[in-house]
Amino acid sequence: MTAISFPRLYALRLAYLIWAGGLILVKWPLLINHDAIWPLFEGVTASLLGRLALLALLGLRYPLQMLPILLFEVTWKIIWGALVFLPLWRSGQVSEATQNVAWNCLVVVLFIPLIPWDYVFANYVRARGAPWRRQ
Repeated sequence: MTAISFPRLYALRLAYLIWAGGLILVKWPLLINHDAIWPLFEGVTASLLGRLALLALLGLRYPLQMLPILLFEVTWKIIWGALVFLPLWRSGQVSEATQNVAWNCLVVVLFIPLIPWDYVFANYVRARGAPWRRQ
């Protein structure tokens, strides 16, 4: 197991704080105060992001244990940016809604340097996985 320094742990906690704080400020008021019936996708999205805010708060206490959800957040935003936004941008077809999502996804740039990548590679890439059958 790779040791993580205290400054690195606090950098990781900062990532969780930024992520949770942003979602709590933006999504939780929508969840609590909505007065109309939401379309299916909007309700699912708001609920999912609200739950991710709570999981990100757990990252303040358990920064290494909650790394998979932070990696999920970083990877989906990179994939969306590369496979959805960039082709639209190159073809000049970016709508205002798409542009808003792109700006929101750009926050991921703050997270990338805060993630302890040596720990990620040591524990999620190079480490032996659980056995598939009895030894």
